[in-house]
Order: sequence, then structure tokens, then C-alpha cells
Amino acid sequence: MRDDTRRWIEADKKHCWHPFTPQQTWVEGEPLVLVRGEGAWLWDSEGRKYLDGNSSIWTNIHGHNHPVLNAAIVRQLGEVSHTSYLGFANPRASELAERLCGFFPTGTLERVFFSDDGSTAIECAMKMAIQYRQQTGEPERMGFIAFDQAYHGDTMGAASLGGVSRFHERFRRHGAPVTFVSGMEALRHLPAETIKDSAAVVIEPLIQGVNEMCPWPAGMLRELREWCDAQDVHLMLDEVMTGFGRTGKMFACQHEEVIPDFLCLAKGLTGGYMPMAATLTTAAVYEAFLGEADRVFYYGHSYTANPLGCAVALASLDVFEDEKTLERLQPKIALVVELLEELKATSSKVRAVRQCGFVAGIEVDDGGAQVCLAAREHGLLTRPIRDTIVLMPPLCITEDELRLAVRAIALAAG
Repeated sequence: MRDDTRRWIEADKKHCWHPFTPQQTWVEGEPLVLVRGEGAWLWDSEGRKYLDGNSSIWTNIHGHNHPVLNAAIVRQLGEVSHTSYLGFANPRASELAERLCGFFPTGTLERVFFSDDGSTAIECAMKMAIQYRQQTGEPERMGFIAFDQAYHGDTMGAASLGGVSRFHERFRRHGAPVTFVSGMEALRHLPAETIKDSAAVVIEPLIQGVNEMCPWPAGMLRELREWCDAQDVHLMLDEVMTGFGRTGKMFACQHEEVIPDFLCLAKGLTGGYMPMAATLTTAAVYEAFLGEADRVFYYGHSYTANPLGCAVALASLDVFEDEKTLERLQPKIALVVELLEELKATSSKVRAVRQCGFVAGIEVDDGGAQVCLAAREHGLLTRPIRDTIVLMPPLCITEDELRLAVRAIALAAG
């Protein structure tokens, strides 16, 4: 082990605290120290090379060290790195809000509230939904409807929407009132009083992420939109994971031509470069906050609409257009389907494969964590959800690199 690697690991074990990580196990192991990236590849401090099989926790879109994204940050640094968004505007935020709203039909999603990450994008939507009801004569509508095994983040409000007991149960009574349902049939059978007291329904469209990559039935999102319209309940879509090409379209809701009342974005918004989030909503919601001071949305972050984040997000949208990212992604999605079918047919250790666009989960027999560790020896980095191996690489990955990734999982599973 190199001296610098040893020093970094020692400092980490002495002072750092990692998310979703059993720290006792962590301090007894030998972690990888990742120091460099290029395209779909990462290098550790010992010079070993790995495919980034989960896009650095589902964030990276166009690959690491992309020259267009790098240049956008450098240009913005030459102007200003951060200015307050409380009472001031900045050019990049104005341009980015316009671009994001432009993905949807005129008169639908027209307003953008910037924040820092997926949890805060959800938190914004929740607070907007509640305050909207307070200011439109329905203060009793304070509850939410969410789905079993959902994951919407870890701030207190977002955590209350989570349906994964291991992550959320100890905090649930401190958050918003939430009713959980398993699907559309259960939703339709909710008591009228529960619906009457609900401000919004929240869902991860097309596929649940933390629920071991579990897709929803085709057409379900359209049915949910129709139910929400009939019940006067807002529809909140959590596209933190599914946004920016992961499902094969820019946003998952576009597959079923659904427009939500709140759209929550993060992760891929900046191409995986910087922490930034956005909550999009309608003119009808926005207008309920106009008027006197007591109608203001008193919520925000010091780094809201950070110019560096906005600049690189704009550059990422440019790359989508200039490199025809979504068009070039379609044959790769077809290849993923083919490779996973072959993997399931030839590996006795693979119980199931679940896939939606460029998002895939491979459920294995012998424990996901062990398979992920073994996959490192074959040049792949990824992280499991229980016994499911996540395969969600940057969209720039080549077909040969995809084959390498699936082969690494096959060899690791045995």
C-alpha cells in the first residue's frame, strides 16, 4: 500500500462517518480511496481501474471529467462562484429554470425552486403542498399518500414518506402524517376521510429504486394521474433517480405523458458534478403564494441556485443535445435487456433481473455485498440493495464496457 493511501485511510477511520454504512465493519476493512475518473471509469489511489457501475450513487450522466462540463465550471469560476439567491437573481439560474420548464408543455410546469439535493427537493414539494392547502381554504389537508417500500430521502419530512422500515421507522412519528398503500387497487379503496385529509400523493415513477429496483406496472402512472385529478389530490413525482435519461427519456413521466403538480429533480441535474436540486410546479400552485408577507414560502438554502451548479447543469443539457445522448442510448438499453436475459439464463446464482431503461437490478442468492466485493476483482464498482446488485452506469458507457460490467457480475456471482 502506498504511503498516501495509508494516510488517507487512517484519517478516514479516525474522523469520518459514512452514509448507510455499518461503521464497525468499515473500520475493520480496507476501503478503496477513489482519486480519478475518466468517462465511465474510476481509479483508486493504488492505480487500479474500475467501471463505475452505479454512476457514483446514481448521479453521473455523461461520464467523469467530461470536457464540456469541466469548461462550464471553469468559465463560471472566472465570473463568480456563488451569489445569494435571497433577493437577487443570477444569469445561470434564470437560464436553467427556463430550460427545465421547456421540457414540458406550455402552461404546465412553469416555476422552479432550487435547493441542494434530492431530500430537499422533496421537502420543498411537501411544504409547498401543505402551505398551498392552508392558503386556498383547505387547511385540514395536511397528510400525504405514499407507497410501500418507497424511498424519498432522509430529511425529516422526506423520511416520513419512506416505506422502508430499516431507514425510516424510528423517525416516522416525527414527520408528516402519511398513509401507505401497495398500489392502485389499495389506493382506490382508501377511506374517503383519508383522501379528504390528503394534500398529495408521492411516487417514484416507473420504478422504485431502494426497493431493489422494482418496476411499476405499465400504465400505472397514467392511472394515478387520473385518480389524483378525480380526487383533487396533487401528484408529486420523485424523479431524483429516474430523471435525466435513466429510463430512456429525459424524464420517466414522459413515457406515459403524465404532467405532475410537483416534479422533484436532483442527482443527474448537474451531470453528477455538483449537489443541486430543483422542484418544479405549476402556475396554480405558485399563485397561491402571492400576496402579503404571511403567504410567502419561507424556505431556502444558502447555496440555492448556486451559479457553478447552474452552469454545469446547463452544460449537461447541452451535451444531451450535442451528443444525441438519448438517441444513442436506445441500442444500449436493448443490449442491457439482452445481456441480463443471458445472465439469468446461464447463472444459477441469479434469482431475478429487473430493468427499466438504463436502470437494472440483478438479484442474487449469496448476498449482494459479497458479490459486489468480488466484482471489484473483475473491474466493476457498484453497490447492492440487500441481495440486488445495481447496474446503472453513466449513459456514456460503450457497448463493450457494458458487456464487461455484466461479465464482472457473472464472474463475481459464480
